[in-house]
Amino acid sequence: MTSSSPRRPSPLAPEIADRLKRSADGLLPAIAQQYDTGEVLMLGWMDDEALHRTLTTGRCTYWSRSRREYWVKGDTSGHFQWVKSVALDCDADTVLVKVDQVGAACHTGARTCFDADVLLAEGIAGTDGTARTGGTGTGTPGADQ
Repeated sequence: MTSSSPRRPSPLAPEIADRLKRSADGLLPAIAQQYDTGEVLMLGWMDDEALHRTLTTGRCTYWSRSRREYWVKGDTSGHFQWVKSVALDCDADTVLVKVDQVGAACHTGARTCFDADVLLAEGIAGTDGTARTGGTGTGTPGADQ
């Protein structure tokens, strides 16, 4: 069973569609972030059609890889995502959608999908995988990469 989205001509404006760097199955990761607090809410997947619907309706539309269908956040749960802005990252392979989230963003009923399994908090990982506190940055952007 394939997880790819349907293949069809892009409904996006060519100046947007031509810039996108999609995965082999035609998808882009889409990060939903609360517009006023910066809270990261969830990650979903969009193809050209889902991005087009998101840009034109003001509501987040995603492609469900498991159900192989489009879904509009909130249609069944009532937990709507009202779009405030949409941006591409510097590589044009990820979408950031700033939203006004109504209710839970996570399918588990939690506000965010990123609060239940924290791997590291209030520190940075050492080279041996252990957490340590304090900064090691040089102050030069990109120097720690």
